[in-house]
Amino acid sequence: MPYKLSATLLSHSADVRGVVSPTDNLVLSASRDSTAISWLRSSPSSFSPASLLRSGSRFVNAVEYLPPTADASQGYAVVGGQDMVINIFMLDSSNKEDPDYSLIGHTDNVCALHVGPAGIIISGSWDRTAKVWKNFLLQYDLKGHQQSVWAVLALEDSHFLTASADKTIKLWMQNKAIRTYEGHRDAVRGLALIPDLGFASCSNDSEVRVWTMGGDLIYTLSGHTSFVYSLSVLPNGDLVSAGEDRSVRIWRDGECAQVIIHPAISVWSVATMPNSDIVSGCSDGVVRVFSKSEDRWAGEADRKVLEDQISNQVLSSQQIGDVKKTDLPGPEALVAPGKKAGEVKMVRSRDTVEAHQWDATSSSWQKIGEVVDAVGSGRKQLYNGKEYDYVFDVDVQEGAAPLKLPYNASENPYAAAQRFLQQNDVSMNYIDEVVRFIEKNTAGVNLGSDSDYVDPFTGASRYQPSTRPSSSTVPTSTHVDPFTGASRYSGTLHEVSPPATQTPQTKILPFKTLVTFKQSNIPAMRAKLYQFDDALRNETTTAACAMYPEEQVLIEEVFTFLSQITSNPASPTSITPSGPHIEAIISILNRWPAVQRFPVMDLGRLVAVYCASTPVAPGNRENFFDCLFNASDWSSVASRESSMLKPQETNVLLLLRTITNYFQEGTPVNDGQWVQQIFEALSQAPYHLLSKPQRVALASILFNFSCIHLNTTASTATRDQCLSLIFKVLKLETDDPEVTYRTSVALGNILYEARDRGMALNLKSAQVMELKDVMRAIRSSFNDGRINNVIQEINSLAA
Repeated sequence: MPYKLSATLLSHSADVRGVVSPTDNLVLSASRDSTAISWLRSSPSSFSPASLLRSGSRFVNAVEYLPPTADASQGYAVVGGQDMVINIFMLDSSNKEDPDYSLIGHTDNVCALHVGPAGIIISGSWDRTAKVWKNFLLQYDLKGHQQSVWAVLALEDSHFLTASADKTIKLWMQNKAIRTYEGHRDAVRGLALIPDLGFASCSNDSEVRVWTMGGDLIYTLSGHTSFVYSLSVLPNGDLVSAGEDRSVRIWRDGECAQVIIHPAISVWSVATMPNSDIVSGCSDGVVRVFSKSEDRWAGEADRKVLEDQISNQVLSSQQIGDVKKTDLPGPEALVAPGKKAGEVKMVRSRDTVEAHQWDATSSSWQKIGEVVDAVGSGRKQLYNGKEYDYVFDVDVQEGAAPLKLPYNASENPYAAAQRFLQQNDVSMNYIDEVVRFIEKNTAGVNLGSDSDYVDPFTGASRYQPSTRPSSSTVPTSTHVDPFTGASRYSGTLHEVSPPATQTPQTKILPFKTLVTFKQSNIPAMRAKLYQFDDALRNETTTAACAMYPEEQVLIEEVFTFLSQITSNPASPTSITPSGPHIEAIISILNRWPAVQRFPVMDLGRLVAVYCASTPVAPGNRENFFDCLFNASDWSSVASRESSMLKPQETNVLLLLRTITNYFQEGTPVNDGQWVQQIFEALSQAPYHLLSKPQRVALASILFNFSCIHLNTTASTATRDQCLSLIFKVLKLETDDPEVTYRTSVALGNILYEARDRGMALNLKSAQVMELKDVMRAIRSSFNDGRINNVIQEINSLAA
């Protein structure tokens, strides 16, 4: 039976760059919309989103599945992307913004992932390396490729395959390259293991090659007409490929058995299910499932929709081949059968030219679009012997000769930009600018998609990826999202943790990358704030607490600013919150009841991170933080002997995260007494009552302050206050390795700064003994490689 559409999975709003389907009932997808989604089969021909996984605001490029463990009965989703971090989420039915583990080590875009035997994770990056992770710690660093590593395979515990834009494939034993496979004429984009035979590779040279592990080329599969991005293998051994020519192709015995055309420019990723269904992810933001089992086919109406989308595509003539319209036959030419699967024939139908492709499985011609002339300057331009719609001059470096950028209107601009940068050995950091240049200087041709989205290369001025503990115990939280009622509230987590280390040990200290809590749901926050305001206004006893008209204007301006800067950080905002906006937040918090303060507190959290550079009038910082401590009922919390009330728990969490956000690079920690006042208040924290998210936030405050202290030395009194609080946390924390890790790095940073400036901390002998005792206690409490490595450096600094 031929493959036909089984299900259409709609939720992503941008290119789907990665798909994997480890079981017949589970699909994981990763998208440039900054999310990964787990989908569960809801009927033979449909899937429903089970959970939305988001750890930041930048592209997610790759996704893999980590099998179940004792701590995760449904397994984990492993995702990687533009934030350079590999985030690992425990799969269940809830949406998540906090990964359970984060693997930090890459220094550029993570573009490839694979999970091998025994849970081995291998990652590939634009930083030209692949990294092997075991038990969430770095095991091997694979260095040897000259350009980006686009594909990876973990064959077993100690053998790995990597493929690169340098046109080579390498076989590794542990961290040593033992064989290099050469033959592709362009970047190698995908790898797939073929049991009992070897492996397959695909490339931008439009070819698929099948190799033995010994390096012999078995055969080459030709048929794709553009880049081939992804490969997978069906249970029967058939090979499946996907590429820039809008197709998924199924190969059997060295021949193309079926071509599945998609209504999108690029089919970025393809995966196969144990039941032989095929999953694809495309540039139109859609995940599609195809099946050869009739009982899993989509309804006739759904299949007709896909057929119409394909037939209504507009194709550039160069995709099919240049011909004269007058030389083309009419529709009668479609009576004769095609010679092979994927053969394309153009026919003249009145005033249009139609492209039809031969479908060998149904023995019929399938219309795949209407052909139009090129949309460039009117004449093709030659570059390196090939014809293009456009050949631009691009100035990358002042004083240097411009580089030639060839582009066809039928191309995905990101693919053209990527090819241009790779060929000219220019950093991929320029990809945003190149794409914007292409889009600005071309009218563009929309191939088969009604979507008008643009790739959201957000490029926020500071992106701080999130992290979670790397111990074997997966942290949980019972905190409830006060806006949506979700089982986990973290309107904020957007953190960086110092990198995990593995022998050979990488030096951690000093660690200077700050963490932030900036994840948010602006519409939900705004709706909740106005809901509370209306409730106060409509009640006689509380009407006086409602926002004043001038406050409403100022608060709405803050929401407008946040919506603009979170959706498009590169664009200038219409207004930046300043003193009057802060004063409005303070005034509202001072009047509103405790149970209704949290959306205003959360607003303050985001203002702290996005407006940190805004000039502040004398005394305003003190007033702002005094207000936050009062709004969280801190004095009452500090004296409590039992658990916090729910409003206190929420507001204290937001208080701590706001302080973390305010401690950013360049924060004037020596301007006034506000930092000392904060540390004085925090020293009263009832640590035994703090929840895990609150303790992580407190540790993040200490961590961020230590990072700032490395560059802007705080006063001795302020530093000593921080040290006192660090010792308190390290002595009392016995449960969460992430809290201990961050706090230990904070201690290490302060010790490093003192030694670097030749300024002793003047620790008394009793304090030195206390430090050593604390370090020994931590070692005995936490069997964590990251913590042990930091402690080793701390002991060296304190010696």
